[in-house]
Amino acid sequence: MPDEKISLAHGAGGAAMMKLIADIALKEFSLKRAGEIGLDELDDGATIKIGDQTIVFTTDSHTIKPLFFPGGDIGRLAISGTVNDLAVMGAKPLAMACAIVLEEGFLIDDLRKICQSMDATAREAGVPLITGDTKVMERGALDGVVMTTAGIGSAKTPITDRGLKPGDKIIVTGSVGDHGITILAHRKSISIDVDLRSDVAPIWKTVEAALEAGGVTAMKDPTRGGVAEALNEMASKANVGILLREADIPMLPAVRSASEMLGIDPLQITNEGKAILSVAPERCHDVLTAIKKTKYGQKARVIGEVTSDNRGMVILETLVGGHRLLESPIGDPAPRIC
Repeated sequence: MPDEKISLAHGAGGAAMMKLIADIALKEFSLKRAGEIGLDELDDGATIKIGDQTIVFTTDSHTIKPLFFPGGDIGRLAISGTVNDLAVMGAKPLAMACAIVLEEGFLIDDLRKICQSMDATAREAGVPLITGDTKVMERGALDGVVMTTAGIGSAKTPITDRGLKPGDKIIVTGSVGDHGITILAHRKSISIDVDLRSDVAPIWKTVEAALEAGGVTAMKDPTRGGVAEALNEMASKANVGILLREADIPMLPAVRSASEMLGIDPLQITNEGKAILSVAPERCHDVLTAIKKTKYGQKARVIGEVTSDNRGMVILETLVGGHRLLESPIGDPAPRIC
């Protein structure tokens, strides 16, 4: 429709955003280099062949509200998000760039704190921030600050999100729902006995350990739309089914409690320090053991397997023994979450 307008759902990582990309971006941008992973693959990044090297490139924007939250801030989020997009494509981060758009009146001390957080996270990930840009918009034209980061990495063998094969095991590298539920609980001042903290973190070392163990067939970063969106994308692209066991999905009691209070499915909400891996069954034990030795993989679990049934769908075996379809959300339950 000529008068159709953008809604918050279009930026939430669910079905509405995927339709927008398919209807607009994929139709308007058509140039692609042969043999490379490009925009039409809708993966976490794209590849560029330079001689015998494969370079992975990715970019991301960050509009989270609030800017500072338990466990992190927009600066840590910006670095981690880009590092993780490279990581799940099998790429070691090499360098990053960042563009910052500030609102007139933004506190310089807050900007300093954000930059310090970015530097600390980049040092943790072992990736230098080498270039950037700064713009300022008039008061009221922007809500504080918006950041865009881009990163390049090097991959021996790029990993896509569509390489799943029947029989593969599905691993998640830690507890799910931590970031999204923390942000929502913080916004709504929900008091819980156990403190909620975002999981935002750069996970290259965890992914690198899995790759060195061998047998990884596909990976995905379960950010917007959460585990549900990531697994549905993976199943659809590979034309396979996925069977999950709810009892095996790691989830903090505080996340479960807050989810119930908010009426939100924690499987459909953003994570910022986790990866989903599809692993050949004969290598699953070795991969899981390697992941658990890393800082951000200690709570990793096998949560299901890839099947040849129910192609393109994700089926959840519930705690009571029944089965239900785990669908992609139309949009994220909350805007401005990453």
